[in-house]
Amino acid sequence: MDKVLVIEGPTAIGKSSFAIEVAKIFDGEIISGDSVQVYRHFDIASGKVTKEEMQGIAHHLLDIRDYDEEYTINDFQKDVRYLIDDIKTRDKLPIIVGGSGLYLKSALYDYELKDEETKDEPYDELSNAELYARLKKVDPLILKKIHINNRRRLLRAYNYYMKNGEPMSEAIARQRHELLYDALIIGLTTDRQELYKRIDRRVDKMISDGAKEEVLDLIKMGCSFDDKPMCSIGYKEWKQYIEGKKSEKEVIDDIKKATRNLAKRQYTWFTHQTPIIWYDIKDTKHAIKKIEEWLDGQKIY
Repeated sequence: MDKVLVIEGPTAIGKSSFAIEVAKIFDGEIISGDSVQVYRHFDIASGKVTKEEMQGIAHHLLDIRDYDEEYTINDFQKDVRYLIDDIKTRDKLPIIVGGSGLYLKSALYDYELKDEETKDEPYDELSNAELYARLKKVDPLILKKIHINNRRRLLRAYNYYMKNGEPMSEAIARQRHELLYDALIIGLTTDRQELYKRIDRRVDKMISDGAKEEVLDLIKMGCSFDDKPMCSIGYKEWKQYIEGKKSEKEVIDDIKKATRNLAKRQYTWFTHQTPIIWYDIKDTKHAIKKIEEWLDGQKIY
């Protein structure tokens, strides 16, 4: 099987800079796993790597959609699998960095997703509770994995049922949950207090770099808070500022809190859903050693 390196970890841990270091050492190309960074003009609050920060390393799946264009898990699966094959033709190492755990598993595991021929319905007339109630009738098992306040996932599961005539939980259960690649999944971590300091510093830097102005510019371009990329942390919180309901400081505090909560969920998800190997960000030489051993053919798992 083709070798694919994956670098994961909580937001703000330093995945991008470590991935670039690894790509330089092992002659790799980077595939972004971030579902927001695929969108043009969503740069600062998404933490998108700059041209200077890339240091000449090829990056893929950045700036490939406009804000009003759909980018689904199906698109991601097809794009990543194509890119892995393409990068391998150049004898380079594919390195997937960051992003949603569900998106990552769709690309690396034997998930066979049905084509989405129509755009997802927003069901604006339905509250979260009403969506939840409908799903409880047609796919109660999927609700074990979805919180009632997670509208995006509720919509995804309900749209899947409406389009395909079967519960998403049944489609997932059919899969063997086997890796299609010889994948090494490296997780970067640190102690909780240090991570929270990193998150605060990152958010403060985003603000000083112009995150608020980025959101205001997106609104001027015609983007609304109903558009998919604007529903992400770092963007959606500014809606109440624009509506005059919260101050800038309150929004910044909300972003920091939401980012900390996201980091907790990321730890839990990757620990329980993937064969991830964690390494402290302050001591990455052991992670690089593990990558060397894996590339040399040593059994990892």
